[in-house]
Amino acid sequence: MIKNIKSAKISNFKKKFFRGSRESDSILKKIVVYALLAGIGFVYLYPLIYMIVTSLMGSSDLINPTVRWVPSKVYFGNFKISFKVLQADKALLTSIIMAGIPAIFQTASCAVIGYGFARFEFPLKKMWFILLIAAFIIPAQVTMIPKYILFDAYGMINTPLPSFLPAILGQGIKGSIFVLIFYQFFRSYPIVLDEAAEIDGASKFTTFFKIALPMSIPAIVVAFIFSFVWYWNETYLAGIFYGKVIQTLPMRLQTFVDSYSRLYPTSDGSTVNRLNESIRMAGTLITIIPLIVMYLFLQKQFVESVDKAGITGE
Repeated sequence: MIKNIKSAKISNFKKKFFRGSRESDSILKKIVVYALLAGIGFVYLYPLIYMIVTSLMGSSDLINPTVRWVPSKVYFGNFKISFKVLQADKALLTSIIMAGIPAIFQTASCAVIGYGFARFEFPLKKMWFILLIAAFIIPAQVTMIPKYILFDAYGMINTPLPSFLPAILGQGIKGSIFVLIFYQFFRSYPIVLDEAAEIDGASKFTTFFKIALPMSIPAIVVAFIFSFVWYWNETYLAGIFYGKVIQTLPMRLQTFVDSYSRLYPTSDGSTVNRLNESIRMAGTLITIIPLIVMYLFLQKQFVESVDKAGITGE
């Protein structure tokens, strides 16, 4: 009798381990899924962990082969040096302005364009939609020279206008994808809500601002965050249009080595002021900290918005 009970328990355990039950997946499947998630998470977190650990090391820890992941002494002097080299007190505010304002403009304009494509019929609608997608496919380097000539002709070079004006018109960085996000979202909610508002006497603008826009909060959050990050990280076109007049944190990071050499020259061959890996990592970390903070505060809204906005294409 006891043998039968033990055998039944072992058989039940094997069944749950390999096949699971109706209520839950098998234990083996959960182990595999969690192992894959842990592995993928480690791949993404490893560079960030390495950056943080290295930035907290002193020069003695860098040349010590026994010190790998835990510094013998936490050293914050690298951040002080990097902050001074990057001129982060000025560049941080400039970066927020040059990324935040175009992101707001682009989110607003793309919402209007996406609503127009989703709710209205107009001549050559399919052709304009194809051109919209084509604008996303064409690399920015192809249109760089015509844009520069145009902005230079109107005296906009070395001003924020080359970023602000395209964003207002829905032609900012990767603006087409945001139009598609809003287009998909506005098509997903019932059109009877718009029709009911029109029956009550609401105009098209009132329907958009009072019905469509409040319902599109998930799409707005997704569009704003992605737009902000892309504008923040843009250095190629920004360097061409702004020159040295407007310098953001990522732009200053590109010239980090030259700026450090000017501030801390080493003429006698000594290694006291020589640039090392810890200072580089500290400078890089200072540049991405605002984005990390933004993600931490908006993590919940961002995850929910990605799911509701259907950005994955489901």
